[in-house]
This record gives sequence, structure tokens and C-alpha cells, in this order.
Amino acid sequence: MRKAFQMFDVTKSGFIETMKISTILNSMGQLFDDKELQALIQENDPDNAGKVNFDGFVSIASHFLEEEDDESTQQELKEAFRLYDREGNGYITTGTLKEILKALDDKLTGRELDGIIAEIDTDGSGTVDFDGKISF
Repeated sequence: MRKAFQMFDVTKSGFIETMKISTILNSMGQLFDDKELQALIQENDPDNAGKVNFDGFVSIASHFLEEEDDESTQQELKEAFRLYDREGNGYITTGTLKEILKALDDKLTGRELDGIIAEIDTDGSGTVDFDGKISF
């Protein structure tokens, strides 16, 4: 949210114009009700100055951000895991996991990657199954 706010605070004044909030929410991919948005803007801009600070923006935007519960997050992770489990065996190799981790964070050294793999592959099988081994 801070990055979105800063993109629209072009003068670096610490404020954004309230009329830009709908554009920001759209750029963040958030759905919102116009009437509800206007009510929140009025609540966070009581003087009708036409601008809000970052805290006011967060207060407004947080009403529209979708909160994912642990179950849906876990389901999304399983779906992503299945993309790499091409044979449908219920596991991926530690080599594949190492490639994924390296792609996610290219600053990880070989030693760090080996340490992560060693923590996950406690039985030394060379494979990782989602349900039994990976926790986020």
C-alpha cells in the first residue's frame, strides 16, 4: 500500500488527493463500492480538504482489501505445488524445490539453499511432499 500511495504522492507532501483513491484501488486490483468509498473518504477527510495522509489512505483501502484465510492460502499453495508435481506423485524432488527457491530469491547462496533443503528433507529421501514437509 505504501508503494501505491507514494506513486500518487508526486509532490512528496505526505498526502494524496482523495479523488485519486479509486484509481489507486483499481491499480491494486481491488473491487469497491463507490458509495462506501465516498463515506470512508469523508470519514478520513472530515475537513473536506480533498486529501488524506498515508494513515487515512490505509484506513480507507483496508476496507476493500481481501483478507485470505489460512485455508484458502493453503489451497493456493497446494495448487502451486501441483504445477511442479507434473507426474502427480504427491511430491517434488529436492532439486526442483532448490530451483524454485533460487528463482524466488536469487540472493540465496548454494550453501543457504542446501541448508533449507536439509531442514525440509529430514529423511534424506530427495523428495518433498506438500502435506508432510512444507509449511509456510
